[in-house]
Amino acid sequence: MAVFTPLGDAQVATFLASFDVGRLVSLKGVTGGTENSTFFVTTDERELVLTLFEQGEQEELPFFVDLLDYLDEHNLPVPGPIHDRDGIALQRLADKPALLFPRLPGRHPETPSLEQCRVLGDTLGRMHRVSRGFSGHRPNPRDLSWLQAMHHKVLGFLSHDDQTLMKNAVEDFESELAAHGELPQGVLHGDLFRDNTLFEGERLGGIIDFYNGCTGELLFDVAIAVNDWATHADGRLDEARYYALLEAYQARRPFTRDERKVWPTMLSMTALRYWLSRLLVVYVNPPAHDLTPHDPTQFRTIFKARQLNGALPLPEPSATEA
Repeated sequence: MAVFTPLGDAQVATFLASFDVGRLVSLKGVTGGTENSTFFVTTDERELVLTLFEQGEQEELPFFVDLLDYLDEHNLPVPGPIHDRDGIALQRLADKPALLFPRLPGRHPETPSLEQCRVLGDTLGRMHRVSRGFSGHRPNPRDLSWLQAMHHKVLGFLSHDDQTLMKNAVEDFESELAAHGELPQGVLHGDLFRDNTLFEGERLGGIIDFYNGCTGELLFDVAIAVNDWATHADGRLDEARYYALLEAYQARRPFTRDERKVWPTMLSMTALRYWLSRLLVVYVNPPAHDLTPHDPTQFRTIFKARQLNGALPLPEPSATEA
């Protein structure tokens, strides 16, 4: 979240007039993001978040609106977009696409507790089950085909050893995934890091920032979460947090036999996905605004740990799940 397009009180007050959300009391720009302009809006009735979309594939915004509407209707803890009196959510403000959301309670967990990991796993499993009925489709923009196409762009910036490691891994992923049947598909959050969740103590206030949302292999989403929520700074998996998250997830959506076989590959592949995407921002496609990109080193460490140590086993299903 950040502010690249400033807004004034009068602009926002006029914008709010088409919604049943009350009258503007205060407006505050939010810093800290990399893509969109975000504001906390207080009215005399409620707390809101206003987002202006600065870049990216704006023609895909209806997919995100429909997805959040669907998940909200199914009682998932997401910020369902607020619709105006004519039933329209996606608006324009300051010549940019704009969405208004309820402000969800909580803070980003820095060091997640076992209970927070359990709640996250349970909610992700429930989201994956519920989303099977969602009719929208957006291909995963960061899947294996993206790795195959994009990793060549950063090889010249890497050491010889890292070049070899990356090239060999992409080839291995292709053969390992091809050896199994199609994995269960559905809607993915696509970026389920701790800073895309809000907790009040052990209670999940909400999952936010669905702008990497897509459809694809559900295991991809699980692996992204584990690599952030259950990983030490040196890249090793935290066994207690790992099983707290995955046992709760599996109680909602049991893993298939093929998913169990490719799990180490998926953990490694999603770690490489973030190492590569951060390298691309640093060396190939710097951010449009004067912002500091994420350090690629963190996911280089995680990726190398996954390549060296593989993964802990997925939890076995309980007797009622088997």
